[in-house]
Amino acid sequence: MLLTPFEWTIAKRYMLPGRGEAFIALVAGISLFAVTLGVAALVIVMSVMNGFRAELFDKIVGLNGHAIIQGYGGRLDNWQQVLDQARKVPGVKRASPLIEQPLMGSVNGRVELIFVRGNTQEDINRIAPKVIDGSLKELTVDSGNVAIGSQLAANLGARVGDTITVINPQGRSTPFGTVPRQIAYRIAAIFEIGVYDYDERFVVMPMQDAQTLLLLGDSVGMIEVQVDDPDVAAETLAPLGEQLAGRAVVSDWKTINASLFEALAVERVAMFVVLSIIVLVAVFNILSSLIMLVRAKTRDIAILRTMGATRRSLLKVFVTIGFVIGALGTLAGLGLGFVFLFFRQSIVRGIELVTGQNLWDPSIRFLTELPARSDPVEIALISVMALVFSFLATLYPAFKAASTDPVQVLRYE
Repeated sequence: MLLTPFEWTIAKRYMLPGRGEAFIALVAGISLFAVTLGVAALVIVMSVMNGFRAELFDKIVGLNGHAIIQGYGGRLDNWQQVLDQARKVPGVKRASPLIEQPLMGSVNGRVELIFVRGNTQEDINRIAPKVIDGSLKELTVDSGNVAIGSQLAANLGARVGDTITVINPQGRSTPFGTVPRQIAYRIAAIFEIGVYDYDERFVVMPMQDAQTLLLLGDSVGMIEVQVDDPDVAAETLAPLGEQLAGRAVVSDWKTINASLFEALAVERVAMFVVLSIIVLVAVFNILSSLIMLVRAKTRDIAILRTMGATRRSLLKVFVTIGFVIGALGTLAGLGLGFVFLFFRQSIVRGIELVTGQNLWDPSIRFLTELPARSDPVEIALISVMALVFSFLATLYPAFKAASTDPVQVLRYE
């Protein structure tokens, strides 16, 4: 909808407040500010929700694989055969044995619930980039060394070089009852995965050491599998599940973390709907300011009509005024949203410093930092939605202005 020089001149004149139009200008400014805040809120919330899901997926799947093959009773005796079957499935990128067992850990009298995780040397090396103190090179079979999560180290007051005693309730039977096994290990490294629950519980050791600790013999607890396309992990491993029926169960990451990711999906949709309604309410301010502008300029509109201005010209003028307010608000909202996302950690820390409240508690939020990941398609959708709402809000006032009858308005002039 291109404007002629005459129409553009009238539109610019009406966008700039006159002497008696301060209130109309105030309402228009509030409209622009409201659209800015609504768009910024949508951009921030949707980017944080996307980042939260992506970070959770990367960290959870990066540590646990895309699927697990678990034997009944927590033991997989013929795991070498199952491992070969898994590696032969088309679409499987990697498969490796794994032992995971909840136990108790003690350092200098402090006791915490831990998850002992027995990995192959290859899998242990994969968490090397997450090590914040010490070295994983010392985690070799029968070395008596382990790596623990950063939050667990903080809870136990442990450092690299300290001794952690792992307590296994399934110990030796004696005439006086079962004596728990207590084995001391040296802490060789401290890692930080970024997921609070993992950093608070995990103790990583070589798989053979875990078998000795848990009295498993040559058995393992499960086999973790990585596939080429995580979104179709269930379909990729369906044939393997049929082959292992009665011996083991195959569960993909969607099934294991179903409640978490479903809750995130529902919350994401709900937030989008609520914030879209906020943008819609903000756009109603544009409608109000245009209606007031049309009423204030009724005489001017009638004079323009008598001077030859067409209904189409007036329609274009008032649509342009409202659309420009919406477009400026949308651009300002995008800018404000991106600035907030870029400095999000500093802003959160600043608010925490001022209020004294912990806004991002890792024990509740799962992740140690506020994540954000912007989706260009979603940003474009938010922008288009705000512009469409702004355009629709201009139609009624514009048609009202275009339908002004100069005879009725100027009859008593």
